[in-house]
Amino acid sequence: MAQLTLNKDVVRKKKTKNTLVRFLKQWDIQLMVIPALLVIFVFSYIPMYGVLTAFKNYNIIKGFMDSPWVGFKYFEQFFHSPDFSRVMRNTVIVSLLKFCIGFPAPILLALMLNEVKNMFFKRLVQTVSYLPYFLSWVIVAGFFGSMLATDNGSINIALEKANLIEDPINFLSIPEYFWTILITANVWKDIGFASIVYLAAIAGVDPHMYEAAEMDGASKFKQMFLITLPSIMPVVIIFMILAMGNLLNAGFEDILLLGANPLLREVTDVLDTYVYRTGIQNGRYAYATAIGLFKAVISVGMLIMANYLGRRSGNSLW
Repeated sequence: MAQLTLNKDVVRKKKTKNTLVRFLKQWDIQLMVIPALLVIFVFSYIPMYGVLTAFKNYNIIKGFMDSPWVGFKYFEQFFHSPDFSRVMRNTVIVSLLKFCIGFPAPILLALMLNEVKNMFFKRLVQTVSYLPYFLSWVIVAGFFGSMLATDNGSINIALEKANLIEDPINFLSIPEYFWTILITANVWKDIGFASIVYLAAIAGVDPHMYEAAEMDGASKFKQMFLITLPSIMPVVIIFMILAMGNLLNAGFEDILLLGANPLLREVTDVLDTYVYRTGIQNGRYAYATAIGLFKAVISVGMLIMANYLGRRSGNSLW
């Protein structure tokens, strides 16, 4: 047992020495990382003391340090609030819809583009599909609002021309349509840019595997599911772990802009918009901080769980 412990210590010292040697050899490259680390430290870690506001009866006059401690008062208020069930329901449903539809969408697009042999058409589709990613949500919300408008909206005009409706429909004031509109807008905006990563992973697949499969009589469909997908699965798992960590981030800008109509409050109120409304608009800073901290703790727990499950398959963040 003593010998085994000694061997472990020797191996650990060798690993530490090798890491230090690699760091010293790359000192010029490591210096380039320092500005990014400083930005993260200054803007992400130093302000973390602000989460203590969730445990204080924060008073803007008294200031942060002189405000009295109240413990878990605001967490209890949120859990017993009549808004809790509605906000959590909307957050979970919207997050799951975005994950179940928005996550596989770029993978399917990348798989389909990989089978396109006409390079001009392939590049054209790539360019057209990832351009919306660079548009702000203000522009995207205005674009969808124009399409769905009752006055000269292209969707209503098309439905009227097809004799499917008699009078224009105000889609952005009917709760039953909002989640469909929201998910469609998110997929349209993000699908192209996200597919670039998967196309890069597909480009690294050994072409000899496809040649061997083709000689064995495998169709393109079988090659896709037996070669391409398993080959890029490590990348898919890493992105899935990150997506699980952000599962409670149902969205803020997209929901705030597309769901600005008060008639949609029943289906648009998620954690992020609720924090904005109670904290910024109503001035309940401590209460909003408690809700944000609650969401952050749940997200970290889900990230750790997803990483643990990913590690069992051989792919994890740490």
